[in-house]
Amino acid sequence: MKPLRITSISEFHQLNQLPPPEHPLISVVDYAQVAAATKHNPAQSTVADYYSIAVKRGLPRKMRYGQQEYDFDEGVMYFLAPRQVLQAGSATGIHSQPSGWILLIHPNFLWNTPLAKTIKRYDFFYYSVNEALFLSEKEETILNNIIENIGQEYHSNIDKFSQNIIISQIETLLNYAERFYQRQFITRKIASHKILDRLEAILVAYFNSDHLITKGLPTVQYVAEALNVSPNYLSGLLKTLTGQSTQQHIHEKLIEKAKEKLSTTELSVSEIAYELGFEHPQSFNKLFKTKTNISPLQFRQSFN
Repeated sequence: MKPLRITSISEFHQLNQLPPPEHPLISVVDYAQVAAATKHNPAQSTVADYYSIAVKRGLPRKMRYGQQEYDFDEGVMYFLAPRQVLQAGSATGIHSQPSGWILLIHPNFLWNTPLAKTIKRYDFFYYSVNEALFLSEKEETILNNIIENIGQEYHSNIDKFSQNIIISQIETLLNYAERFYQRQFITRKIASHKILDRLEAILVAYFNSDHLITKGLPTVQYVAEALNVSPNYLSGLLKTLTGQSTQQHIHEKLIEKAKEKLSTTELSVSEIAYELGFEHPQSFNKLFKTKTNISPLQFRQSFN
């Protein structure tokens, strides 16, 4: 079924049988009200023209957002940028009372503010395949208080200070979310290490094939797509877990392969450079020396 396109916050309110929003460009919605209004509606994926940040509990239907399905029964938070798809999944069997909130922000609300540009630096909006954020009770309380402040501000009489105050609250919300994601990267080591294992397998397979000669070194984009995550997500995860970027992991595997060829074959340095995907041996020599502090020839001579 084609995703339902929602072009405005007012349209979201109308579709979910809510009163018209008090502000056309920003709204905080009680998820329990949305769940009650759509309880008997058929499941349908949606794509919207605004940012959506939500914490939902008691969701009767799993939603596919990123790497896996989420049932939102443990304080799960997700972020959607304009024109990203939230897919409806299978029923959860959960019978608890729905609760939580949804913050809707139209891009026009951010015009002429620093957040219009800086919002693009928050990777969790732009992971092509994302990992939703699991919140502790304490973390959820912090975010709930910020959402309450945002709601109170735009429910009050709007004045010349209102937008700046709301923008600062949104920035605080995003900064806390960024902190909590870093915590999640560290604490959810099993899932993270699965990605590390898959990364290793992908690089080993690539370097053991003829891809280096025919395609050159694997790109960060190639590796990310093979792992079904975005380059930014992968880089953030690897930096947190290993202190190294995706590019550094690729180079490490390259140097490992180069050392293997230098120490176990009679191929010349130029021939090895070609087999490793370099058009010019000088480029290979430079990278090898940068990574090891010695030249390929010096490394080979150390075995003689």
